[in-house]
Amino acid sequence: MKKALNKTTYLSISMVALFVGLMIAMQFRTNSSVEQAVPIDRVQELTIEKKQVERDLNQLKEESVDLQIKLAEAGKSHTAATGALESELFKNKLYGGLVPVEGQGVEVLLDNQEGSFYNIKDDDLLKVLNDLRGAGAEAIAVNDQRILATSEVRLAGSHINVNLTRLSPPYKVVAIGPSGTLKSSLEIRGGLTEYLSDLGVSVTVQSKDRVLVPAYTGSLRFDYAKHTQR
Repeated sequence: MKKALNKTTYLSISMVALFVGLMIAMQFRTNSSVEQAVPIDRVQELTIEKKQVERDLNQLKEESVDLQIKLAEAGKSHTAATGALESELFKNKLYGGLVPVEGQGVEVLLDNQEGSFYNIKDDDLLKVLNDLRGAGAEAIAVNDQRILATSEVRLAGSHINVNLTRLSPPYKVVAIGPSGTLKSSLEIRGGLTEYLSDLGVSVTVQSKDRVLVPAYTGSLRFDYAKHTQR
């Protein structure tokens, strides 16, 4: 009886041990399968992510090149626009008498004749300036005062004010333009030189290969003149 019980117990234990062994073996295989499957899936996932990153990187490189090209074009456009504005500004300054200029022209010296009681008037100086302008003078100055469209030339006692600057004789007028034409316009028979000489004014006109006319240095201000909008 005892022997039969021991045999039954031994068989039961063996069955349990076999069952447990099978369970352990199956668990081990499952775990091994999972451990082997995870890295493969992960590699595939990383591979896909890598390809996507590479595509994004290539796209960013293409966008970077495109932006650099556009930036270079914008820089050229900006440089061209700036150059055009600077050129236009210089042209306006040139026409406005705000920059010094040089070129061929004439030098006219007006002075009171010795022994004469006649003093040079503002009208006399204005006649000289108008004759020079009419003969094609492009830039004129009187005793280093640049003559503009807004310059005043008026008598102030025994002096003449030009650009609110008090000038005294002798008056040196320099003008840039066709030197031969400018000279002959003043010295023409019965012209301004002869007229002023009869009044008692010494007039000397010299042609010059190079005449320097300084820039206007006074203030430019318009209190009443406004830009019109049409």
